Amino acid sequence: MSDNSYLMPAQNGQHEIITSRSRFICHVFRVETVKEANRFIETVRTEHAKANHNPVAYLIGDHNEFGKATDDGEPSGTAGAPMLDVLQRQNIRNCLIIVTRYFGGIKLGAGGLIRAYGSAASVGLQAIGLVRRIQLQSIWLELDYALRDILQSKIVAQGYAVGQVEYSDRVTLEALVPAVEKEAFKKWVVDFSNNSVLVTEGNLSWKELKV
Repeated sequence: MSDNSYLMPAQNGQHEIITSRSRFICHVFRVETVKEANRFIETVRTEHAKANHNPVAYLIGDHNEFGKATDDGEPSGTAGAPMLDVLQRQNIRNCLIIVTRYFGGIKLGAGGLIRAYGSAASVGLQAIGLVRRIQLQSIWLELDYALRDILQSKIVAQGYAVGQVEYSDRVTLEALVPAVEKEAFKKWVVDFSNNSVLVTEGNLSWKELKV
């Protein structure tokens, strides 16, 4: 598991499954602060005030700074914990899950509840969709005009993005490289250009990619 890359919801949404006649409605939200999460929790619990339970799980922060799981009246460890486990196992962050349960008359037992809440969270996330959020290092490359086209083509061919391009007496390209690959990328540029490119690091940023 890398701190430079993780999954998060592509959008807010909800998805419902039926298990032993009980309705499990999985609400998924993109969140970046605990305050934001609490606002969504209050909204869902107000909207589904007649539901039997509205347990919660979230992981917030690029480095999992905040995590929480609550059972909201279900037996301890049978609702929030399996939902949180889904987030942890799939490395999903900046995500809030609330699973609303409307009891259908059949008791599931502890094991059944754990499976039902875990399934509702997992299936709901997949139905709503995920994106990969990756930390990119901006690397500035100052080079002669004669080298620009071939170097830019090689960068793109290797799957990296080219950002800004500036022109003066030389060309300056911005390459956006996964942070974990920056040292290997810089070495490749130096070797490829016979040390004729001036390489400097820029800022770190986050980008969302389809999965």
